[in-house]
This record gives sequence, structure tokens and C-alpha cells, in this order.
Amino acid sequence: MRKAALLFPVMISALSAAPAPAQQPTPPASLVREGVTEKLTSRVWAIPDGGASLVPNVGIIVGDKAVLVVDTGMGTRNARTVLREVAKVGAGADGKPKPIYIVTTHVHPEHDMGAHAFPKDSTLIRSRDQVEDIAAGAGTNLVPVFAQRSALNSELLEGVKHRDADIIFDQEYSLDLGGVTAKFFAMGTNHTHGDTAILVDGVLFPGDVAMRPQPSFANPTATITHWLGSLDRLEALGAKQLVPSHGAFGDKSIIAGYRSYLTRIRDRAAELKKAGKTQDESIQMISEELSAQYPDRNRLAGAIRAAFNEAP
Repeated sequence: MRKAALLFPVMISALSAAPAPAQQPTPPASLVREGVTEKLTSRVWAIPDGGASLVPNVGIIVGDKAVLVVDTGMGTRNARTVLREVAKVGAGADGKPKPIYIVTTHVHPEHDMGAHAFPKDSTLIRSRDQVEDIAAGAGTNLVPVFAQRSALNSELLEGVKHRDADIIFDQEYSLDLGGVTAKFFAMGTNHTHGDTAILVDGVLFPGDVAMRPQPSFANPTATITHWLGSLDRLEALGAKQLVPSHGAFGDKSIIAGYRSYLTRIRDRAAELKKAGKTQDESIQMISEELSAQYPDRNRLAGAIRAAFNEAP
């Protein structure tokens, strides 16, 4: 079994937003919002995170026969919010609820630790990599870290657990929801070992593999080379819209942004290593060079460390 994927707990950063007018309250951290679900296509809806920390963008895909939920929110309270939104957009013509499938982009608490609160007859689909990540503690290791941040987090995370998979796939999986098919892709080790991407009706849910916030190397075995290869795989899917794990929705320019960031760090780290600089020196120098554009120094350090280790 793999070592715990989170040797160094990494906080999930919210997307930096433009200053809001004083009368607009800051989105509540950790809570999925109700009543803001956006329709992206005739089959795909998404609940935007609103810039709140520890809140994912939640996908809801409605087929003629069943509904698919992408990411669950953290804890029972958030799961119930998601389910109420599902009921609004996913009921059948007769008004009755449809069977629910669940997939999570990775196993960190705000993405995965609401699945246990979904109906018992719902079906959870995981990649084998994700199952391994759970066994290694990749999600449970973060529970005490997140819980100590606020009383609300502590409440949300009380008694949470990873739900066992009903369906496990290796590399790819197709799910016919009736009139629309969702395709799942195991992406290998990028942000986590169990990163999973979902493509449906021209909308791509890439998880943390492609977002606007800086990438987080939460798994210490992740490499720049593999992550760049994952970006190539995602771009080749030809999606028209992207709904990343966190931050604003967009298009393939989100993928291009990550490619530019990772390539720049890879090339600069290789230059410094060739010049005889140590890893610590390289982290310091590259962080100083890039922090004005990429202000999260913890995430910068993770990427630089990975790049330095890979460099010849």
C-alpha cells in the first residue's frame, strides 16, 4: 500500500476575488450555497463555490434515467444542500426522484466526505487509484487539520468518513444516464494519487488538475512531467467548458494557464540545478522571481521542489 498521500497537509486555497461592495457579505467558508445553481447545458448544472474556502464547485448532470453528482461538499449538512439542488433540477417528468450516481474528483474532505450522507440506494463510483488513496489516509489525514480551523468545520466534520465504492474502475469508465453519457478518467498522481476527471455534454470537470488557483502538489510523489501529460490528456478531450474543483468556471485557457506555470517552473529549476544551486536556493530564487504573479508561496515551493527533483 502506498504511503499516506498527504505527508505535508496542504490547505485548499480559495480563488482570489475582486473586492466586493461593503454590503455584500463574504461567502461562508465551508458551506455549499443553495439557490445559486447555474445551468451550463441542457444536461449539466453546477453549484459555484462563490469564492468560499473548503467549498467545491459541485456538478449535477441530469439524464433521462439517472442523475450524476460530481463532488459532495464536506459533511452531512453540505450533502443535504446538494441533494436539495438535485431535487430542483433532476426530478423526472412525473416529479419523482431519479437514481443518483456519485463521483468525486479526489478524496479530500470537501470533495468526498459528504457521500456517506447520500441516499443508501445511490451508487458511488471510484477509480482504483482513489480507493488506494483512501486506504493510505489521503482524506482522513486532513480531517483534524480542517476541523481545527473553525467551529463550523468541526461541526461539519464530526463523524465523517469515506464511503465505500459501489463501482471501481481502472483507467476509464462510461456511465449512461439516459440521453447523455458521462466519461470518467483516472488521471494518476497529480494533486492527489486518485485524481479523477469527468467529461459530459462538452463540460469537463478536471478536479484540481486544472484550475485558476495555483496547483497544489499535495502528493509528494507527484511530478511536473506527469502533470503536464495530464494537461495534454485533458485538452485532447475537446471540452467547451471547464468546471474546476475551485474557482471560476472557464474554458481550455485554464489548462493553458497551468501548462505555462508548470513549464516555467520546470525550466527555471533545471537551469538553477545545472548551475549548482541547491533545492532550497532554487525554491528561494524562483519564489522571489514569481511571487508577484503567483502569490501562494507554499504552492510555489511544492512545484519547485518537484521540478528540482526531476531535473537532471
